[in-house]
Amino acid sequence: MLTILGFTMIATFLVLIMLKKMSPIAALVLIPALFCVFVGKGAELGDYVIDGVTSLAPTAAMLMFAIVYFGVMIDVGLFDPIVRGILKFCKADPLRIVVGTAVLAAIVSLDGDGSTTFMITVSAMYPLYKRLKMSLVVMTGVAAMANGVMNTLPWGGPTARAATALKVSASDIFVPMTPALAVGMLAVLVLSYVLGRRERKRLGVLTLDEVLVEEPAESETVLVGAGGDKKGLAAGKGDNKQAPTGSSGSGTEADAELPDEDDGFQGLDPDRPTLRPKLYWFNALLTVTLLTAMIMEWLPIPVLFLLGAALALTVNFPHMPDQKARLGAHAENVLNVSGMVFAAAVFTGVLQGTGMVDHMATWLVDNIPDGMGPHMAFVTGVLSIPLTYFMSNDGFYFGIVPVLAEAGNAHGVSTLEIARASLVGQPLHMSSPLVPAVYVLVGMAKVEFGDHTRFVVKWAALTSLVVLGAGILFGII
Repeated sequence: MLTILGFTMIATFLVLIMLKKMSPIAALVLIPALFCVFVGKGAELGDYVIDGVTSLAPTAAMLMFAIVYFGVMIDVGLFDPIVRGILKFCKADPLRIVVGTAVLAAIVSLDGDGSTTFMITVSAMYPLYKRLKMSLVVMTGVAAMANGVMNTLPWGGPTARAATALKVSASDIFVPMTPALAVGMLAVLVLSYVLGRRERKRLGVLTLDEVLVEEPAESETVLVGAGGDKKGLAAGKGDNKQAPTGSSGSGTEADAELPDEDDGFQGLDPDRPTLRPKLYWFNALLTVTLLTAMIMEWLPIPVLFLLGAALALTVNFPHMPDQKARLGAHAENVLNVSGMVFAAAVFTGVLQGTGMVDHMATWLVDNIPDGMGPHMAFVTGVLSIPLTYFMSNDGFYFGIVPVLAEAGNAHGVSTLEIARASLVGQPLHMSSPLVPAVYVLVGMAKVEFGDHTRFVVKWAALTSLVVLGAGILFGII
């Protein structure tokens, strides 16, 4: 019964948000609460929620201060050279813009943190997508898949968890898996090329000057802060009425509807008052130091971002009114993301507290045919795609993978093969409603989570299957 209720709860959640019958926050809270009552454990709902909130509180704190930190870095101009470089490469060509999104997300993902990747990628690419009226779900989908492949780095979460759970070396898992993951990244780039061609066919190609030129008399200069405060935004005439993206050409991938006031070219104004050119190298060094400390695990990540945000605000904006203005500018993003994380804590708390997730996992493992024993690495790879989407990485790697490894060992399949196969589902995992970073992505891109899910699931699942196929072809899995 718990198995059926668990799958039903997840399916109900996904259907309601994709059909936009409920907001993600409401669905994450109300649906598990209702199913908790169905299970007959409504009296324990409070304990489950508190347990879930307690487990996700460090993540929420990390995201809150990471948004403030990177928001300030965007305000002061740290990433302006990256934006200019991408603009120069993309040349207002939708195909190049989509491919550039994948490349940028992959490069920034080297720090091992999805939230950081999405904040930098969206800040750099959002202006071009908006100005050219490109589909924003293409941006979020490509960024999520690129980050999902790169998330398998040894200092990323999945590989470290697999190594810990199975008591093997992270390098022994990752290094042999590199060719298959490289094929997966190539698949993301090919997919970006295909989606970019569709966008180019639908929209055409402008010159860079046509995109960046400011309309003469009718244009209004307002700003563009990273956190949504309006000081430095160039809005050209005729941009206030945007047709829903995807209405032709790529009509099946409709973009989320956005308010009219958000239309126009929202770029990083080179003359915005928040720029701090004299502190550029200080900010660059601070960011490199912060990312290095995160990778080397000198301190917990929430503590690092808390210290970094406080230092960045103090040095760049020594006056209290300016600091308050920066915090206010990014407050909307902070509230949206932290709210989603705590709402997700209800969902995960009920799943785990009622035992639904354990029953679902046991049912799946028990229903693996005996004849598949010698192919447990392949089975693990296939199961990792849906399981890492419906479960947290902790639940999958510490709860499911050891059971699969034990079953594989009984049929002569090595633990390392099982560990490598368990990484296959990560391109899809990064768009799971249980991953806090995805709310940073859709929140900053102003995309409905349901639209993102409807667009990305099929492509991310295909990318995961490509990684699995490459692993089998190369004899890795």
